[in-house]
Amino acid sequence: MSQNIFPVCKPIIGMLHLNGYSPREVHDLAKREIEQMYSNGVDAVLAENYFGTADDAAWALDYLHRQYSGCLYGVNILGSDEMSFSLASEYDAKFIQIDSVCGHLEPGRDEIFAARLQELRRKYPVFVLGGVRFKYQPVKSGRTVEEDISLGKERCNAVVVTGSGTGKKTDIKKIKLFRDALGDYPLFVGAGMTEETCREQLAVADGTIVGTWFKENGRTSSPVDPERVRQFMNIVKQVRESQQQ
Repeated sequence: MSQNIFPVCKPIIGMLHLNGYSPREVHDLAKREIEQMYSNGVDAVLAENYFGTADDAAWALDYLHRQYSGCLYGVNILGSDEMSFSLASEYDAKFIQIDSVCGHLEPGRDEIFAARLQELRRKYPVFVLGGVRFKYQPVKSGRTVEEDISLGKERCNAVVVTGSGTGKKTDIKKIKLFRDALGDYPLFVGAGMTEETCREQLAVADGTIVGTWFKENGRTSSPVDPERVRQFMNIVKQVRESQQQ
């Protein structure tokens, strides 16, 4: 990968959803889930305010910076790309996720968005995982999917592809469509990968972000199940070994 920050083949990023009913509960669960993911082989952790707040994500980054400074971690502040950049800089996060860098805006607004994104990337030199035609996002660009994918390459360091929603399968046909359009440009699967699909999908994609599958019973709102993490990463180890043969 160009400008690669990941030291392994097929990096696996574990999603930290920041669930809980009080700040204390959010923090205690986050500490536990961070340890469970790293200790069972996940390559990086991504703090996202999916259930929590931007303040919860900032707390998680501060904790990661203090306790896991030798590990890779990143941030996605839903609803504020600018905050993702600034928090990454403040807490030495090596990457951010932006849910949509291309496809979700009509041409006029897209030009304004692209210019601001370029400014932020110049100001904050952090690796950007960027969604193209991402889950829950409208398609308003007026371009073909191939054109959106090609333009997306200019706006991020790795393109992220998903299915229709959190925890929902990303169809292998869509992953292959993105692969064909991207060539050897980095491609991550951003939702729905499971033990059953990871071999096939990682044969095409360069890495993945895993959230729901790591949770108890595969439910997004449940806490991380370390055994599910361990089993998934065992399969990833086999995939990596087969790639090196």
